[in-house]
Amino acid sequence: MEKIYKIVAEELKIPVDKVENTIKLLDDGATIPFVARYRKEITGNLDEVQIGDILQKVEYLRNLEERKEEVIRLIEEQGKLTDELRNSIVEAKILQEVEDIYFPYRKKKKTKADIAKERGLEPLAEKFYTVNNLEEIQNLAKDFITEEVPTVEDAIEGAMLIIAQNISEKAEYRERIREIYLKFSIIEAKASKKAAELDEKKVYNDYYEYSEKIDKMASHRILAVNRGEKEDILTVHLRLEDSDREKIENMILKEFPKNDLVATYKEIIKDSLDRLIIPSIEREVRNALTERAEIESIAVFKDNLKNLLLQAPLKEKNVLALDPGYRTGCKVAVIDKYGFYRENTVFFLVEAMHNPKQIEDAKKKFLALVKKYEIDIVSIGNGTASRETETFVANIIKENKLNLKYLIVNEAGASVYSASKIAAEEFPDLDVTVRGAISIGRRIQDPLAELVKIDPKSIGVGMYQHDVNQSKLDESLDNVISHVVNNVGANINTASWALLSHISGIKKTVAKNIVEYRKENGNFKNRKEILKVKGVGPKAYEQMAGFLVIPEGENILDNTVIHPESYAIAEALLEKIGFSLEKYNNELNEARERLKSFDYKKFAEENNFGAETVKDVYEALLKDRRDPRDDFEKPLLKSDILNIDNLEVGMELEGTVRNVVKFGAFVDIGLKNDALLHISEISNKYIDDPSKVLAVGQIIKVRIKDVDKDRGRVGLTKKEQN
Repeated sequence: MEKIYKIVAEELKIPVDKVENTIKLLDDGATIPFVARYRKEITGNLDEVQIGDILQKVEYLRNLEERKEEVIRLIEEQGKLTDELRNSIVEAKILQEVEDIYFPYRKKKKTKADIAKERGLEPLAEKFYTVNNLEEIQNLAKDFITEEVPTVEDAIEGAMLIIAQNISEKAEYRERIREIYLKFSIIEAKASKKAAELDEKKVYNDYYEYSEKIDKMASHRILAVNRGEKEDILTVHLRLEDSDREKIENMILKEFPKNDLVATYKEIIKDSLDRLIIPSIEREVRNALTERAEIESIAVFKDNLKNLLLQAPLKEKNVLALDPGYRTGCKVAVIDKYGFYRENTVFFLVEAMHNPKQIEDAKKKFLALVKKYEIDIVSIGNGTASRETETFVANIIKENKLNLKYLIVNEAGASVYSASKIAAEEFPDLDVTVRGAISIGRRIQDPLAELVKIDPKSIGVGMYQHDVNQSKLDESLDNVISHVVNNVGANINTASWALLSHISGIKKTVAKNIVEYRKENGNFKNRKEILKVKGVGPKAYEQMAGFLVIPEGENILDNTVIHPESYAIAEALLEKIGFSLEKYNNELNEARERLKSFDYKKFAEENNFGAETVKDVYEALLKDRRDPRDDFEKPLLKSDILNIDNLEVGMELEGTVRNVVKFGAFVDIGLKNDALLHISEISNKYIDDPSKVLAVGQIIKVRIKDVDKDRGRVGLTKKEQN
């Protein structure tokens, strides 16, 4: 393990003792959020990203060492392990290097070359390296004629097959050829014979005659080509320029003597490349290409999800939530400012489908609910009939001069939530359509609390998420949710089990037990009471306690990020300024005035307390616990509608970034479909990655660049005008 710690420390430029301490904490069951916040002295104040990087690299190196041991054992069982082979495996730096060394020893189907070896032709193959011409080989081949090898030609062919296989199994050749393919190969895609039948909408039209160097290929194009190939719409292969192919052939030719057999050697090399090496290397390179695309795609998804979850909540707002629909009407739910569902109804409001009496009735219901519940915001889902619903709401606001705002909410995942177990548990007596409306309303009051109830792949902020490795995607997204939830924290007396299950140290079963305990015993009065919940032991309590708050609890410290293990430090610090915990609670402003001039560093030294822990305790006592989401922009509220027919090129307006991808961003400017801000239109300066300058939820000023009314598409620009 010390060797692994040293390698990781060198790579990440982190002291080796900090790497070792961090891994020991994680191996002992600590979570990344807990270690980052409450073990700063031990880790050297590493943040969550650094701790995650350490864990990832240590896990890779541990897996590498396990694979090395396994490969050594497998080769040893075959009786073919030499000291040189063992050393080359032990010294390997990456997994691919180990697999290249192991390649010749893998169990595989018997090949023609293997059969030739069984027929005793291996010695003849070795003679190809000592003779000078074809005539000498032909004479030597006569000694190898048997019943199974009836002719000289058969003997020579078998020997050539053996040499071709030996070439294909050399690790140094495979490594060099792989490098050449990764750097210089060109991917080519063409329409398959089934394309016309399977791709009626021409989704893959851009790839029907397509070629690009793979080292320049963007991740979204890689995944698109992969999907087209998987759906039998595209045929895909890699090729090299003739000059690059020639480099490979000449590299291998160097192992043969210079004589009159050059043409024969080239024939063997060509066979080895075309039949054995290139098909295998092409698969490996395509896999490497896909892995790169997946890493980039997942990274974009993670960034978008993080920003979506961190959207600023619209706190203490009474919401009228509308889930638009045509035939069955618009489902309506009232959510009060505390997030509680109050009542539901249906509006029939689409003029083209519903009669005047129904529309008039919808207006009366709308106004009655606004008055009864003192509605602050109308939340409209962006699905079917969204724009008709928006028109209805905007007209009522204008006609009645209401002091009311509305916003269009991305309802992606609302239907998934409404049919889920957690929705059934929350609202067992409500129809799934009403549950969907409730979700649309709640996700503006507290986006994080509502969105954690939904599979992140269903909330509309990724691209090609179903084409990447699902287990890696799930793990990555779960880490993002965990980071955000623990960063924000949770009120143990109001949080759903779905939110609690992402808190450090809390598993799903324990999260449900917390909610059940709450139902049976009422609200938690202090953090110690958490230990009474079924499934919560001392270790789990240690991991979760600091991330769960009790605003109206018996102990004021229970509403801070101060961990219970540090309450004694907090009390000792307060005592130094002449305050007890009770007095601090009652005279908060006076206490904080005194704290401003308190030397907490000296206090830490005098009492032999950890400096970082004391600093965090001091800062928590000095200020109220803050929600990090308050630093983000509030959603863009509206009172009037925007129609595509009203748009003109050059018009300036504001929009909300809904999704960031490698080729740009999709922006909600108030139309049915989000408008595209292409990467080339983000700035007058060169932008290589939109996520460096744009984030989901960000409100930006844009200009209309082009309008395609037939297809309902709008192009945007942020470039400065000359």
